[in-house]
Amino acid sequence: MSRVKDTVCGRDLDTDLIDTPVGQTRFGAAEVDPAMGTKRFHEGAWYYFCSLACRGKFGSNPSLYLQGDQIGRDG
Repeated sequence: MSRVKDTVCGRDLDTDLIDTPVGQTRFGAAEVDPAMGTKRFHEGAWYYFCSLACRGKFGSNPSLYLQGDQIGRDG
């Protein structure tokens, strides 16, 4: 189990739960449950979020959340 903090709100997250496939698209790509959390690739690293709302906030202004400690970074 790998633990990180949400880059936006600081909530503790389990990356294994976020990355667990719950299905498969018709093209063979793994589907995950966004209710378990979500992630986004930014400037060479994955950042984890508790919700689509936190991921959206990060996406609108990454530099705001990357100042100082990069707590949700994996990679």
